[in-house]
Amino acid sequence: MSSEAGRYQLLLDRYDTLTLDTMMGDTPLLLVPVDEIRAVVTYIKNELKYTLLLDITVVDNLSLPHPPMSRFEVIYIFRDDKFSSTLALKVMVKDMEIGVDSISAIYEVANWLEREAYDQYGVKFVGHPMLKRILNHNEFVGHPLRKDYEITKGQYCTESQDMMDEMKPLLDERGLDPERDDLMILNLGPSHPASHGTIRTLVALDGEKIVAGASEVGYLHRGFEKSCESHTYNQIIPYTDRLNYCSAIMNNIAFAKTVEDMLGVTLPDRGIFIRVIVSELSRAIDHLVCLAAGLLDMGGQTNYWYLFNPRNDAYDFLSRLTGARLTNSYMRVGGMSHDLYDGWERDLEDVLKKIDKGVAESLAMIEHNRIFQDRLQDISVVSADKALDYGFTGPNLRASGVAYDLRFSSPYYYYDSFDFDMVVGSVGDTYDRLMVRFEEILQSLSIIRQAVKKIPSGAISVPDHSITMPDKQKVYTTIEGAMNQFKLVYEGVKVPKGEYYGAFEAANGELGFYIVSDGSGTPYKVKVRAPSFAHMSAYPKIIESYQVADAILTLGSLNIIAGEMDR
Repeated sequence: MSSEAGRYQLLLDRYDTLTLDTMMGDTPLLLVPVDEIRAVVTYIKNELKYTLLLDITVVDNLSLPHPPMSRFEVIYIFRDDKFSSTLALKVMVKDMEIGVDSISAIYEVANWLEREAYDQYGVKFVGHPMLKRILNHNEFVGHPLRKDYEITKGQYCTESQDMMDEMKPLLDERGLDPERDDLMILNLGPSHPASHGTIRTLVALDGEKIVAGASEVGYLHRGFEKSCESHTYNQIIPYTDRLNYCSAIMNNIAFAKTVEDMLGVTLPDRGIFIRVIVSELSRAIDHLVCLAAGLLDMGGQTNYWYLFNPRNDAYDFLSRLTGARLTNSYMRVGGMSHDLYDGWERDLEDVLKKIDKGVAESLAMIEHNRIFQDRLQDISVVSADKALDYGFTGPNLRASGVAYDLRFSSPYYYYDSFDFDMVVGSVGDTYDRLMVRFEEILQSLSIIRQAVKKIPSGAISVPDHSITMPDKQKVYTTIEGAMNQFKLVYEGVKVPKGEYYGAFEAANGELGFYIVSDGSGTPYKVKVRAPSFAHMSAYPKIIESYQVADAILTLGSLNIIAGEMDR
């Protein structure tokens, strides 16, 4: 018996009230009685070592043809300490007034995840320390992801919050009083270049030292998940561009791959290699933006240009390939919009050489620079255990010494055939988070060069007319092609009924899509597991005891992308 099957059996033996609801691919989804969720979650974390809580979301069954007795279901998704096993739990909410027990005392990241579920669906989490809205503003009425909430209903925010409802309990815990202890309450953001997007953090200062902090997000919330419910799967792809807009193609691929997994189709090899090439180039671009902005925050303007200029060249290449610099919309369910252009190898290698040169020149200036090291080392340290508890993934988790990368633990797209290293830090400070990204750029360039040598000729999309758009020539010259195009555009790709969680190693970490299909051409529900959301939830805690100047660099090192975080 495998360790995964053994743990699964231990859980069923311990709690005989658990039943298998369905399989989400290889992931079992277990139905848990509402009054046992806290005990079950405690057990799977402490005994079965499911150390990473990936997401919490809610499904509203109101619009299903044959809805279950309970309208709302809470879904929990976990990953084990070996990063080889995923487990999902489902709780049927019997009474919305009673709600569900909070697990925020078990996993730190659950605090924000439960707030989001409450904000969007109205599910109460009993025992949550601060159950309030997080993506929608404080004057918002209703819960927008409920099926009976109209997407066209606009609600305006007329006044801001002082956030003292969050700050005061934090100060009380520390035995502090702003007036008695002569503390300064200061806003960092939301409209400030150093906030790296529309992000607001309220901090209490004792001199320059931060003694408490609370963050407010949602300024860039635009209802991505609600919009998905009224669009076909391919129509959603341009919306995914606006998540992490620094590496938009990776969002395209992550979403398309999840839908393809639900369809049970595999891309032709050429399509796979193209996805690897543009994905790794996007990862390098994303890291270049993070590093350039972070170094500029500490006065490194020369480094900024060393890194931003090759990033601009990479965008020029993507513009020639896809027709757009940032929001590429290059992928399609089952493949991509078009093949590579003539001469792409030469153009791409020119870009890779410029990135190599820019990274080398930037590292030469800072690698042994005493000021650089003093500003970043031992600042905002996140231990391995804490990083997992906060829901960290990607380079931020690897910087804390945790060797987790989906390209290694659950390889897809032939990643196990490429020769590259997983970059892991040791301390988990601001220095490690930046240096891991420097090295990951070089690893991505190596993967790209290997993929260019291996890429075969042939088709780029699956040869299935129910999934892939027909050639334009056939659309214009045959009735079959015209009808095929018409049905795919207006009805969409029909995805089998069921639910599925797909994960992808994006630039900032694990980008996940939990999709519920009712068998039609539009998804019943889409939930984005945004790595920046988990990382930002930890930010107010990891800047405590450091100075304001350190907090700015810490935010840059986490690489929070507001579009991805707020959705």
